Amino acid sequence: MPINSYQNDKYLLIFNRFAAIFCRMYKLDQKDQGLLAMLRADARTPVVELAKRLGVSRATVQNRMRRLEDNGVILGYTIAMGPSVESPAVRAHMCIRADSASEADVIASLRGNPQVTAVHHTTGRWDLIAEIQTDSLSAFNRIVGSLRLIDGITATETNLLLDSYE
Repeated sequence: MPINSYQNDKYLLIFNRFAAIFCRMYKLDQKDQGLLAMLRADARTPVVELAKRLGVSRATVQNRMRRLEDNGVILGYTIAMGPSVESPAVRAHMCIRADSASEADVIASLRGNPQVTAVHHTTGRWDLIAEIQTDSLSAFNRIVGSLRLIDGITATETNLLLDSYE
């Protein structure tokens, strides 16, 4: 039996309630977003320097980093490797349609995710394209699922990159 629009909306509502209960979403403020952007650029930046750039105390930065770690926003700290080193096992592009009013928040949420290596504003059918890199398909599945739950994202299409030619 085909699912009509009402049934589809009903199933989405049930799924969203289920996801809200079991998947703790974390709201990032401007300071958190700025901190994450600086850590993404250089995770070895001293806390004192981060505090200076953010215009807050060293203790505030340390508390925010601990809170972001405790809430699963920061999963770890990593390094950037040169092109001569093996690339991540799974790479993909996620095409995203976002509500106009929420687009800035969607971009900030995407940029705050360590597996999202770049976010591009685009024209055409999709508003944004996010580049995703993970070390396994199971990690990829988890990240795609969490990104789709970001408030303001209305539709996605994700394509795995099988090979690249330079």
